[in-house]
Parts: sequence; structure tokens; C-alpha cells
Amino acid sequence: MLSRNVLGLVVRSTATSSAVRRVAATVTRAPGIRKLTGSADVPAVSAAEGWLFVDSVFPIRMGIWDVRHYIGVFREESLLGELESRLSVVKTHGFKVLSLQPYQKDGGVFVKFTYSARDKQSALKDIEDELRAEADNHAMPSWAGLDWGNVWLVKGQPWLEDMHRYPSPLLKIGFEGPDVQEETLYELLRPYGHIHDLIPPKPVPAGTLRSADVSFVRVRSAAIARNAIHGYQFLNNNQPTRFQILYQRPLQAHAIRNWLTAHPRIVLPILFFLLGTLTYTVFDPIRALSIEGKMLNWFDYREYELFKWLRTHALERLFLSSTSEDSPVADLGGWKERREAENALRSYLTDPPLTVAFVHGPQGSGKSHFVSAVLQDSGRKTLVIDCAELNKTTSDTRLVAALAEQTGYRPIFTFLNSLTNVIDIASMGVIGQKAGFSSSLPDQLKQILEVVGIALMNVNRSLRKATKQEFKAQREAEARKIEEARRTEQIRQGTWHDGRLDCVAGNGIMSELGVGDEVFGVADSDVGAGGEDGALVMEELKAEKEVEGELRRKERSAEELEAIAALPIVVITNYGARGSVYREELQDVLSQWAASLVENKIAHVVVVSDNRENAKLITRALPSKPLYSIPLYDADAGSALAFVKQRLRDVGMTAGLTGPEVASIECLGGRASDLEILIYKVRSGQAVEDAVEDIISRSVGELRKSAFGEDIEDAKSLPWTREQAWTVLKQLAQKTELPYYDVLANFPFKGDEIALRSMEHMELISIGTLHGRPSTIRPGKPVFKYVFERLVNDPVFRATQDMAVNDKLIAGADSTVKACEAELATLQDITGTETFFQSLWKSRRASMERRRYLFKKMYEAQVRIQTLEKRNMDLKKTLARGT
Repeated sequence: MLSRNVLGLVVRSTATSSAVRRVAATVTRAPGIRKLTGSADVPAVSAAEGWLFVDSVFPIRMGIWDVRHYIGVFREESLLGELESRLSVVKTHGFKVLSLQPYQKDGGVFVKFTYSARDKQSALKDIEDELRAEADNHAMPSWAGLDWGNVWLVKGQPWLEDMHRYPSPLLKIGFEGPDVQEETLYELLRPYGHIHDLIPPKPVPAGTLRSADVSFVRVRSAAIARNAIHGYQFLNNNQPTRFQILYQRPLQAHAIRNWLTAHPRIVLPILFFLLGTLTYTVFDPIRALSIEGKMLNWFDYREYELFKWLRTHALERLFLSSTSEDSPVADLGGWKERREAENALRSYLTDPPLTVAFVHGPQGSGKSHFVSAVLQDSGRKTLVIDCAELNKTTSDTRLVAALAEQTGYRPIFTFLNSLTNVIDIASMGVIGQKAGFSSSLPDQLKQILEVVGIALMNVNRSLRKATKQEFKAQREAEARKIEEARRTEQIRQGTWHDGRLDCVAGNGIMSELGVGDEVFGVADSDVGAGGEDGALVMEELKAEKEVEGELRRKERSAEELEAIAALPIVVITNYGARGSVYREELQDVLSQWAASLVENKIAHVVVVSDNRENAKLITRALPSKPLYSIPLYDADAGSALAFVKQRLRDVGMTAGLTGPEVASIECLGGRASDLEILIYKVRSGQAVEDAVEDIISRSVGELRKSAFGEDIEDAKSLPWTREQAWTVLKQLAQKTELPYYDVLANFPFKGDEIALRSMEHMELISIGTLHGRPSTIRPGKPVFKYVFERLVNDPVFRATQDMAVNDKLIAGADSTVKACEAELATLQDITGTETFFQSLWKSRRASMERRRYLFKKMYEAQVRIQTLEKRNMDLKKTLARGT
């Protein structure tokens, strides 16, 4: 209950010259006002009017959504009638109620009354005390039926408005006049309830009322204060100050936004955490389900039974099927090398995944078809990641989108990458550090591959579950078959009986009891247990038990094999392919992910690459386990010729190959891609010799462009010099292979191993190994030997490249001569200052030896210069002839 003491009672009173009507038994109502009418008496000259506010009669409406308001509407008539009876008891100073004005939004009722007294303040104090005593003895009416209400004298002017300004514990008190001191304002408002805080007026623009903010603990106290002192004129040093009181929302407009923008160090980490939580809890399961659906063909309409039926019974019969002849694919199963590689890959797929299978071979050797054929025969679920397509991307956003597209990672919001970068840049200016929203490219790739790993585990779980169900169904079918065979045998021997038949076909007590509760045995058969038939039955039962045991062992073994077969296969093709600037980062992430898959036995991983050097990253990711390397080589001459003959016979070309044609085919070697091009040209009607010549001519132009560049500017972008490429090509045109370290040590390489490795990556050469070290250099493709010969036999091109090499050698020899001359001059200065006695010591002999060595070296360099210049003169004549 609030305090009963009210400080400073002031009312607005007006003398009335008209009669005041007496309260009668009849009551009339105006809209919203309960006005009491009756017979009139002429009041005393000192009669005055005042206002009271009775709180808690109705529920305080907190907002438009507050349904308690309708309780007050329904009970308004009864509550006002009860309040009238309570107030009519008080007769102090001629207290009479004139009207009741309900104000349901603030939960109270304004009471207009009249009284007669000479000392108005004392009379008002007595009336208020009397009414509060009555409220203590007999509770004021309340919508909830509780003793909450009280009576308050209105010091200002009642303001009943129907705007959407709902009560709140925060009041804004505007001052029309001088400011009221904080202590005075507290003493004025404290009787209405406990005050939480009081904020004094702040400076405001000119023409705006200064105001103080008062925060009550309870909304009821604020509603009472607002209705009791609104419009109250307070004398402040004999200067009146009028109060204007408004409710103020506890939470100001844009307060949340302002707080969020003012505390970025708190808000940004929390927002990042919430976004991450949303990603992991909502989107990642959806993405894993999408990947699983891609691998299990949930979204492939061609796997639906309806489409298969339509294709079989309608489309194919109407010749509307969209089957098209694929590009010719080399059937290399007859090659001995390919059979060994195929057996090795099949052996890897039938064992638990302990390491990564690394299939490598030169470009065009048929690696993709080889792996695809083995995987198609296995019938395993496969996920293919093509690094060549990923390396074609030009930005990290496109790379992430391409990887998501290949793996089925959906949904993906690539636009958020740019947005998070902008947020990080903005946070640097706001809080001085990055907010952590943006992530690097490796982190984004790892996040996608982590979800893919989860999806692979789900695929494995689904396949194993389906396999177990199949095995269970097979076991049940076999058990039913065995049971049927046993029942048939028991029927034949007369030892089987169905007790249910007794209830149907029996009579007397047998029809009720039956004999099916006891199992018939061999002793119950028509043939005695000691007979030959009984022994035969016992042997059959024993044999059946042995068969069942053998079946269980086979089932366990089959389940283990099916568990391995249920593992999905991840194929990473074109690993280490040239292209994007993100190649190294992509290879590193893929190698680590592949290692985690095999270590956790989630899937078999097959990596296909053109160069065995690309296995280094995977080896670093699996330091304790060796890679399962499967090399693919070019076929020998016999296998290549047999392959071409077989393919030509398949297309109806049964004529045998002549000697020149066989020699032309041998020029191509055993590279599968070149043989396929040859077969395609021959099928198109071209002669074998012409097709081979066309392949070599086309390779000459491509090799000249890739090895030497189109012009000088293009050659500068190559990772090797023209002199280095020409030296290797010229020697390989004369020899089948070159010693690796001999080429590396001599001009023009001089230990530049990067140039040789780059030439290998571009398929210009291939480097053979011996005991794990580089050993030999061969042409990148078998046909390149003849391509190198064409380039070397071109006199103009050969003269141009030889002159460039000679110029480099002349420049090197000339620098050697100049260096020797400089050192000889230095030796001459040293020996010129020596005395006769000093010249007799060893220092004199040492300088002579050094001088002799320099003269010899300078002579050799000069002879080389003269020889090379003479060769250049001859080469210029060749260029002048143009042939």
C-alpha cells in the first residue's frame, strides 16, 4: 500500500452560483462519464469542486495487444456502481460526488466532487484521509478482486486522451517556467511510489521545454503520479512552474541500434558466433544431405523407375531416345602394362583404405578412361573432383563455387565473401582490428570438404544399412527354403503334424486338445529310430548343421567384403594441373583432406596426375604411410600395332596394313591419345601415312609455339630460355635418351634444374628415375622424337637457334678473355714491385704458374670465339639462301 501522506494539497476550485443537485436514486450516463443527478439544494457560498483519482479499478493497459482491457470493459458498470456506493459513505465537509469518469487506459477513475469549507486545504486533507480510511476498512473495487486500489487527490488538471500512449514506468516531466530542484521534485513524487531514478533537466535547444526524467519501480506508481499532478502549478520562488507529464517508452527509438553501433567489440564477435552457429546447425546438414543425394542419385531423373520404363517401352521404340555416340575411347585392356595397372587398382579397392592410390602417367596415356572403367566395373558410389576445371577459375569466389558445384555442396552464398571482406575493412576503422568474418581461401575450401566428408560417412552408413537389409532378406529366404525342404522331408517320413488341423478335422476331446504341442521326432515316425532310415535321418540332420555353420561363416566373410564395398570412392583427377594462381593452395587442401579420409577409413581415394612429382604434397600429408603408386606407361610397338588393327577391324576395315603403314604407325609410339587420333582420321577416309604425317606436322607447329614462343616477348614469359629448349631438342633428335646430370651440368643449364622440371611439366620431355633420383631425359611423347627431327632438319629454324646459342657462347668466352686480361694486369702489377731477391722465392714461381694458366684459358676462349664466329658466318649464308 502506498503512503497515505500527500504533501502540498492544491486544487482548482471555482465558486458556483448555481445550485448543486442532490444525489438521487436514479443515475443517468453520458458516454464515458457516470453523472449523478437528483434534487438540488442551494450550497453555501464557500462551496468548491475538486477531483480525485481512484487507481487499480481497471487493468492498466500496457499496449494495444493487452487483452485484459476487455475485462474492464465488460465489468465497467458493476465496478463503477460499487465505487459509487463506497464514496457515498463519506460526508465530511459536505462531500458529494458529481460524476465518475473512467480512464481505463491508466486503470483508474476520475471522481468529480463538491464540498463546503472555509479552509479548503484542511478540508481536502480531511476528505482524503476519510476516503483512505474507508478504503482501508472496505477495499475499493478492483477488476481483479484484490485490495490494490487507493484514492488520490488530483493536484493538477485531469487529461483523458485516447492516443496510443500507454503507461510506462518512465515519466517525462516538462517545466513551463523555472526548473524545479531535484530534491523538491523527489519530495513531490515520492508519495506515489518508489522512485528508481531521477534525471535532472539537460540543456535543450531554444524554444524547447526543459524536462526531467523520472523512473518509477512500478507502472502503477507512474500512472498515479501522471494523473495526479499533470497540469499542476508549482510556486518556485514566487514564480509559477506548470508541469506537463508524458509517458516515455522505457526503450527509446533506435536505442538498440545505437547500443549495437556503440559497442562493436561486443556485438561483432557475438554476431559472428550466431552466424557460425546458424551455419553449422541449419545449413551444413542441408548441404550434407545435398551431397549425399548427388552421390546416391536422388536427384537424377534417369534413375527413377518411371523414366526407365518410359525409355524402354516408349522412347526407344519411337526412336526418340537421346542416346548419342560418345567420343572414341581406347580399349587398352589388352595391353600387358594396363592389365597389371588394372589389377593393382582393383586390389587397392578391395582392401581397407590404408593409403592413397596415386595413378600417374604422361598426358594422353588413358588415365581417365582407365580409372573410369575400373570404377564402373566395381559399381561403387564415386565422387569426382576435377582440378583442371577448378584451376580455370580466376578468383577465389569462383573457385569456391566451382568446388561446391562438383561436390553438390548446396546452398552456397558466394556473395557473402565480398560482404564479409567489406565488414572486416569497416571493423578495422571502428575497433582497430578485423572482426573475423572473412576467411581465407584455404579455410573456405576446408569448410566445404569437411561437410563433404560428413556426407561421405552418411553415404557409407546408408549403403551398409541397405547391404545388411539385403543380407537379412537373403538369410530369411534361405531359412524359409531350408524349412520348407525339412517340412517336405518330414511329411515324406510321416513325422510332421500341424496341430491346427485337429481343431478342424478332429473329433471328441482330440478336437479340443490337439497333438501339435509336442514336436514329432524320429522315434515317432513310421520307421523306428534303430532302423536304417532313422540313422539316415540323423546323418542328414548333422549334415544340415554343418551346412548352416558354413553358411554363417560365409555370411560373416561376405559382410566384411560388403562393408569395404560400401565405402565410397573419391577420385581427384588432373591433380597438379596448370592454370590458376590458387593451384598450390588447392593442392595442399586436397592432399590434407585425402589423407584424413583414408586415415579415418571414410573412403578410398584415387588421385590421378600427369606427373609423379605431384605426389610430394600427398606424401607430406601421409608421412607414415607410403603411397600406393600405379604408373601408366606408353604401350610397346607390338601392343600399339595390335590395338590399331583391332580398332580398325571393329569399324569394318579388314584389309591388312602394308609395311609403310606399319612403319608410320610405329612413329606414333604407344601414346593412347595419338593412336586414337590416328584411328579417327583413318575412319574418316584418310590414308594411314597421311594421317601420321598430319599428326607430326600439327605437333611441329604446337611444339615450336610452346617451347620457343611466338616472339621475343612471348619467349620472356617462358620458365626456360630458347637456348635451353633448343639444346635439349637438338640432342634428343639424335639420341633416344640423354643423361640427366650431364645435361644439367653443361651449357646452357649450368645447374638450372627448374628449367628442366618446367619443360617436363609442359610435356616437352619426360624424366626417368633410377633408385628415386632423376636419371634420363626422353621426349615427352613418342611422336616428339620425329617432331624434334623435323625442327632440327629445318635449315632456317636451325640456323636461327644455332646463331642464338653461338652468340651466348661467344659472349661467355669474351667475358672469360676480359677476366683473364684483368687478372694478368693485376699479376703484372704485383710482380713489377718485387725485388731481385723476392723473385727467387716461390711467390715468383706461383705467379708464373697462374699467368701460364690464364694465358691457356684465354687462348682457348679466343679460339672458341673465332670458331663460333666462323660458324655464324656460315649460318648467315643459310639464312640468306632461305632454304
